[in-house]
Amino acid sequence: MRIVGMDIHRVAAEAVALLEGKLVKLGRIPMLRDSLEAFARTALAKDDHVVVEATGNAAAVVEVLAPHVDRVVIANPKQVRLIAHAKIKTDAIDAAVLAKLYATGFLPQVWVPDEPTLAVRRQVARRTQLVRQRVRLKNLIQSILYTYLVPPCPHGNLTGISGRKWIAAQSSPGPLRAAIRHHLAQIDLIEGSLKEVEADIARATMSDPVVRRLMTLPSIDMTVASGVAAAIGDIRRFADPTKLVGYLGLNPSTRQSGEGPAYHGRITKQGRGQARGMLVEAAWAAARSPGPLRAFFQRIAAKRGKPITAVATARKLAMIIWHMLTKNEDYIWVRPALLARKFRTIELKAGLPAEHAKRGAAYDYNIPEKRAAERAPVEAAEMAYADLTSRWRTRPGARKAAKEKVSAPS
Repeated sequence: MRIVGMDIHRVAAEAVALLEGKLVKLGRIPMLRDSLEAFARTALAKDDHVVVEATGNAAAVVEVLAPHVDRVVIANPKQVRLIAHAKIKTDAIDAAVLAKLYATGFLPQVWVPDEPTLAVRRQVARRTQLVRQRVRLKNLIQSILYTYLVPPCPHGNLTGISGRKWIAAQSSPGPLRAAIRHHLAQIDLIEGSLKEVEADIARATMSDPVVRRLMTLPSIDMTVASGVAAAIGDIRRFADPTKLVGYLGLNPSTRQSGEGPAYHGRITKQGRGQARGMLVEAAWAAARSPGPLRAFFQRIAAKRGKPITAVATARKLAMIIWHMLTKNEDYIWVRPALLARKFRTIELKAGLPAEHAKRGAAYDYNIPEKRAAERAPVEAAEMAYADLTSRWRTRPGARKAAKEKVSAPS
C-alpha cells in the first residue's frame, strides 16, 4: 500500500508517494477537475491512501480522487506542527511530511461529512454571506442619510415597506436619491437570492429528525438548526459535551505550568466558526424567551456583562444539544404551538401550499389564551431555576479565605 501526500494550493498540487520507507515524487498537478481525474487514473492505484490538508478546495479534491483509491484523508493543518514550523519548507517537503505522519499514525485527521451534509453546509454558508452583504448595504444607506443630515428613520426596518415610504418622503438632493435607489435595488436582488437559498435549506432539512429536534429549543429556528446539525454531523463523534464545546470553539483557553494555578482566558474560537456564531445569535434570542436559559443569561449578565454572557449561554446551548442528540430526547420545556409554527415556516419556505382556510396546530400560536397557557409552565421553570441558583452565592469571606489558602506557603 502506498501513501500519497498532496500539498494542494489554488493553482496546483505537489504529490509525493511513500512506499516501504522510500519517497517518490509524482509531480505537480494543476488544480483542475480534468487534470485531477487524469492523475488519479494514471498515477494512483486502488489500494493507495491519499493525504491532503484541509483547505477551501479539499472537499472537491476528495470527491474527485475517492473513487480511484482506497481512502482519502484530510489533515488538520493547525495541528500539523512539522509543516507549520518547518525551517526548510517546499511543497514537496510538505507533501512528504503528510505521508510520513499518516504512515506513523500521528496525523491529526479531519472528519469528512457525507455529500448531503456538505450541501447543507454550503447553503448555510451562502446564506450567511448574503445576509452580510445585505447588512453592509443597509449600513451604506444609513451613512448616506447621516451625511446629508437626514433624521433617523422612525421605523424598525429601513428597507421595508414603511421604511422605503419614509425615505421617499424625505427632501434630499438628487445624488442622494440615486445612491439610495441603487443600494435598494441591490438589496432586492440579495433578498431574492436569500429566498432561493432558504428554500433549498428547507427542502433538504424539512424531514431531518436532528433538525426538528434542535428546533424544540425556543431560541433555535430552521437556519440555526440546519447550520448546527450540518456542523456536528454524527453526534457519536463526541464522547461528552465538553468535546462538542471544544469542537465549536466555545471552551475558554487555559494556561497552566508547573504547580501554579491555571488561568482561563477568552474562548479558543477553534473549529466550526459559523456554527459558533449561530449559537451566539441563538443565545441572544434565548435571553428574550421565557425559560431557564433566560434565567441563566440574567444571572451571568449581572456579574460579567451581556457580551460574555452570550458566549456562556451559547456554550450552555451546545451542552444541551449534546444531551438532546445523544439521548434522542426533545427539549423538556418545548412549547408545542411555537414548535408547530416553526415547522410550518419550514414547509412554507420549502414551497408547500399555504392553505389559508385550514387551521393546523401552528394556528394555536395566534390565540393569546393558548399561548399564555404554554408560557406559564416555562415561566415557572425559569423562576424555579432563578430561586435555586440564588442560593449558590459564596458565603461572606469564603472566597477570600480560599485565596489565602492557595497562596499560603506549604
